[in-house]
Amino acid sequence: MRIGGLASGINTDQIIKDLMNAEKQPLNKMEQEREWLTYKRDAYRDVNKKLSELDTMTFDMKLNRSYNSKEVRSSDSAVSATAVSNAEEGSYKMEVLELAEAAYNYSENGISNGEFDPDDTLENQQGNLINGISLDDTFSITTYGEGGEETTVSFNVTGEKSLHDILDEISDSELGVRAFYDKGADKVMLERTETGDFNTDESNFLGAEIGFNGTSASFLADTLDIKNGKNNGTGWELNERGGTDARFTYNNSFEMTSHTNDYSLNGMNFTFNKVGTSTVSVSNNVDDSFEKVMNFVEKYNEIIDDLNGKTEEKRYRDFSPLTAEQKKEMEKEEIELWEEKSKSGMLKGDSVVSGVLSSMRQNWYAPVETDGEYSMASQIGITTTSNYREGGKLEVDEDQLRSALRDSPDSVAKLFSGTDTNPGIARRLETSIEEATKFIERKAGKPTSLDNNFMLGRQIKSINDDMSSFQDRLTAIENRYWREFGAMEKAIQKMNSQSAYLMQNFGGGM
Repeated sequence: MRIGGLASGINTDQIIKDLMNAEKQPLNKMEQEREWLTYKRDAYRDVNKKLSELDTMTFDMKLNRSYNSKEVRSSDSAVSATAVSNAEEGSYKMEVLELAEAAYNYSENGISNGEFDPDDTLENQQGNLINGISLDDTFSITTYGEGGEETTVSFNVTGEKSLHDILDEISDSELGVRAFYDKGADKVMLERTETGDFNTDESNFLGAEIGFNGTSASFLADTLDIKNGKNNGTGWELNERGGTDARFTYNNSFEMTSHTNDYSLNGMNFTFNKVGTSTVSVSNNVDDSFEKVMNFVEKYNEIIDDLNGKTEEKRYRDFSPLTAEQKKEMEKEEIELWEEKSKSGMLKGDSVVSGVLSSMRQNWYAPVETDGEYSMASQIGITTTSNYREGGKLEVDEDQLRSALRDSPDSVAKLFSGTDTNPGIARRLETSIEEATKFIERKAGKPTSLDNNFMLGRQIKSINDDMSSFQDRLTAIENRYWREFGAMEKAIQKMNSQSAYLMQNFGGGM
């Protein structure tokens, strides 16, 4: 804590403060320069953000599906369908003869006396099971996969487990079986999680999808009363229900099967809902394709307008960036208005932004070599505006675009996509955006970049280092001022003491 002027009566604090304000002017200039570089960095990053948004939409414009959206109609609810972009237009008649079903088997009768608790241990509940139970037993279940491969899992029946514990073990296993107990029916259900007939060999568990041997699986066959089969007097008959494949005929020609109620054919994805016949019609969805192209054009024009605005924005040179000290003396609204002026025109006449605008504009003019009907954007109704002040914004003849999408969507797709050797409009735009983005990142970095990794960041870091050094210098200067004024105060105090001494001595002699 320093107090000056006690001997001299001079306002030392204010004098040193004024002197330091003068000394700090270079520091203020550095702070303003740093802020200006920060504004510039952020302005460039905003450009990259806009270009990234456009790049995302440009990628979609390369995809064939963007121009070949399909509309699917079904004459009956027996079959529903969707179509991918390469599905051919036309009609598909599907007759569903049988739906695919999951195999299931369940207790033939109630398994308890009504007092059974499936959450209590089997040791405590064995008296409530009608058919009894053999504890410390083991049983196995076998299921089948797509190629008929077997999966067999064994389970242990012990007294400390509950019925729910064992059923959960079955459900959580690799068998693909749901197992549960319904207290109301007092029965256990075993159900495959997949539809279809995978076990086609009747010598394996009578063709069951959930196979087990009744003699070696007494817990299932006896305690839970789930039988794999029964003897009808002439032979064994499978108890299990379901486990069937879907059967259908295609265009009245040949019968086909599927393990599920879904089937893909010729770019179509059919779903069978019930037995019956349905005619599925496929046509190009021009409205959907048209909307995608128009959304892209709208986004493109929005970004072109924004970037053009940045290169033409007025620069207010009288509104230098505010220092921290200046902000302390201003209201929030005043700061916002001032900074709006300060940040204006950061990219006025910028060659990087002007360059990418010019490159993107050229992409629409140059012809594209394809084997399709169209080689120029103008042939599908897309042109750049004749008003040079709009900087290459696009105009669309909607009727011409619709006609192109309806008559030759593949040619429109080729015009935008092209090939690696002969890139289309969208590929060219991607290249222009990529080159501009990389250049800007070298100059302004990304939000996650370290200052040392881009040009403006290195400049900002250099200024920060200079400011830190200059601040040390200011501290030394301020200390020097206080020492000098302190020495002056001591001299004045000494003179005052001498004067008082002389006055006292001369005054005493008279």
